[in-house]
Amino acid sequence: MGETTRISRRAALATFQPFLDRVNIAPPPLPKSGKSLLEAVADWRIHIAPNLKPSTVRAAESHLKQHIIPHLGTLRLSEFTVKVVQAFSTSLISGRTRKTVENVLQTLFSILQTARRFGSTASAVSRADIVLPNGGVSREVRFFDAEQVGKIVAAAKEPYSTMFAVLGMTGLRAGEMLGLKISDLDFTRKVIHVRRSIDSRTRQEQTPKSRGSASDVPMPGALEKRLLEFLRAGYRENLNGYVFANRNGNPYSIGKVTEYRLWPALENLEIERAGLHAFRHAAASELLEQGAPLTVVQRQLRHRDARTTLQKYGHIVGDAQRRAVETLAENIERHATVELEPSAEMEPSVA
Repeated sequence: MGETTRISRRAALATFQPFLDRVNIAPPPLPKSGKSLLEAVADWRIHIAPNLKPSTVRAAESHLKQHIIPHLGTLRLSEFTVKVVQAFSTSLISGRTRKTVENVLQTLFSILQTARRFGSTASAVSRADIVLPNGGVSREVRFFDAEQVGKIVAAAKEPYSTMFAVLGMTGLRAGEMLGLKISDLDFTRKVIHVRRSIDSRTRQEQTPKSRGSASDVPMPGALEKRLLEFLRAGYRENLNGYVFANRNGNPYSIGKVTEYRLWPALENLEIERAGLHAFRHAAASELLEQGAPLTVVQRQLRHRDARTTLQKYGHIVGDAQRRAVETLAENIERHATVELEPSAEMEPSVA
């Protein structure tokens, strides 16, 4: 065909350019459609949040502000695939406990589920689709032992002494203890009815943490004696009938009881600082140490699932477990220790 000229090369390229463009240039993305996560969050705040406990809403708002909106806020609901949510959960595990990641995901799935119920097109990804990484940050659980609880109760003045006794002898949560009313103390059947909790921030009544938390717990004799004496000499009358009420007739603040009553007592006793929840951990730990079955401890703490009790307190080696292992070891050692008969090699040589 002869030598190709500069002009003919350009002409050839111009002829093929439309075909090259179709191959090399990606088509413009389609405009996004459907509701965004931010719009779904707004719906959740209007229609769902007012029906939840204040503490639950505060936790959800914290998850939204710190994790969900910064990472996922620009996405449309249709873009929430298993891969997207899995990548999000994997990114959260660094520097956080597994429980924290689960709580953040619970908030996210609550919002996505609400959007689907309201008719929005959202991917049907669920918690069962997500694999949480093993590990994460493990936080040491701070708790008192029975001796420390006794010293704290003895050192505190009323009504705090009785408060701490209730916490240590029953394992109630601090909000549940502050929510107790005179009608909840059944001295005939020797039980305490757990029917409400006091929100740590608003000091308003709310339901206990879970359905299983609203239950009865035994009133041991030592606590019965303390409560009767407190009601006789230290009880402050109030319109709502709270067992523990401040001078205005309102529930005490968890934060103030901790900061101004518990911490000074711990400092004077030279006990490491901890919060009111350490009494609950103390009750569980002591019960397990004394050999109480896991199911008994679960009922006393009112955990919905025994796995929750096991996850929190499975590291405690109780007396029953220790005795069982000692017996096992002794049986093995008894059969392993035999009288060795001297062999020819072991007999002393005659000079």
